Parts: sequence; structure tokens; C-alpha cells
Amino acid sequence: MAIVTVNNVSRIYHQGKTEFKALDDVSLTINKGEFTALAGPSGSGKTTLLNLIGGIDTADKGTILLDGQDLSSLKKGELADLRLQDIGFVFQSFNLIPVLTAAENVEYILRLQKIPSSIRRQKVKAILADVGLADKADQRPSELSGGQQQRIAVARAVVASPAIVLADEPTANLDSVTGQKLLDLMQQMNTDKQVTFVFATHDKMVMDYARRVITLKDGRIADDIRK
Repeated sequence: MAIVTVNNVSRIYHQGKTEFKALDDVSLTINKGEFTALAGPSGSGKTTLLNLIGGIDTADKGTILLDGQDLSSLKKGELADLRLQDIGFVFQSFNLIPVLTAAENVEYILRLQKIPSSIRRQKVKAILADVGLADKADQRPSELSGGQQQRIAVARAVVASPAIVLADEPTANLDSVTGQKLLDLMQQMNTDKQVTFVFATHDKMVMDYARRVITLKDGRIADDIRK
């Protein structure tokens, strides 16, 4: 069952009188439960495509359906609500709130969703155990290693059981051993809980873990390999 459908999507950026086509008539489908990497060099369009799927950016041409909803038909508030309810985000810079503890960072999404406090506590406790950081619940990001911060970011992304998790270069700021542990964790979540993951990456290790690698070049799909 399709979770993402991209139909003939183009995205054009303008710098003065210069026009740059970041995506050029791209079409693809991502099914629920996939573990997919969008690969390619800098400027290939992979991050642009990830941002379009996440409703962070808007296409100049074509349509994107996320869980059956046409993103172009949604107003700004509706898009924000869709991102809150249906999409988990993992960024290379972690994006944790420095004044909050690990548990509070994970809980933040649930607070925005107005989940009752007793249920929030249960969910946060369970997901921190899943990512192996139950003993770090009361520590702030500055007290955690880079790998621990990224695991907290993953916990925050999945705690509300979103339809899809979008990860932009999640291993970029990690050493290879820590990056591998993070990928093991996300792969396990994908296998055990059927969490759909889509990565934008140029990290070969992420591509090796992915069960599908969509390679972009100059804004177009150059290859699409399922393993």
C-alpha cells in the first residue's frame, strides 16, 4: 500500500535571473513499511525531494500524495497539522531543544498533540527503553554524546507512531561505529514496528542498509534498485 506517491514533480529555484531546476519531472511510489534511501551527490535533488514529501517545501509542478492526501490541496495550518500527526523528522544536526531533558524532548511532540500526561509518560518511557537510553531520561542534550542525541531524535520522531519517518543525512555527524548502531536501531524499528523510513543520504553505509536505493542525478531519477 502506497504511503507516498510523487507524480511528475518539479521544483525550480531562482537566483536573480538564473533558474535552477532542483527536481525535474520526478515520479515514484513508496509503500508502507519500506526502508528507502534517496541517494546522490550534493545538488542531485534528494533533500529537496525529502522536503517536498514532508510538506516543508512546495512543488512548482506535479502532485505529492502522503497517506492519500494531496499536499498541494492543504492550507498552511493543515500542512502543519499533517506534519505533526503523520510525519517524524530526523535531521543531521539533531535539532533537540537544549533546555529540555531527553525525556522532555521526546515528549514534546506528544504535548503538541495534546496527548494526556499519563499516556505521554508511558510512551516516552517505552521508547527511551527501545533506543537504549532509559537511564539518560533526565539529562539535557549537552550532557549526551552525538550518538545519544541522535537516538533521542529518532525516539522523538517515532514516539507518536507517525505514518512515515523522513531522515536527512542522519549519520552525517556521527562516527562510523555510532552511525552503524543508529542504523541498526532504525532497521529494527522498521522490522518490528513496520515504521516506514525514507533517508536522504550520500553515506554508503546508509545505502547498504536500505532495502531500496533511489539515485537522483541533476534532479531526475537515475536509478531505482530494490534489494
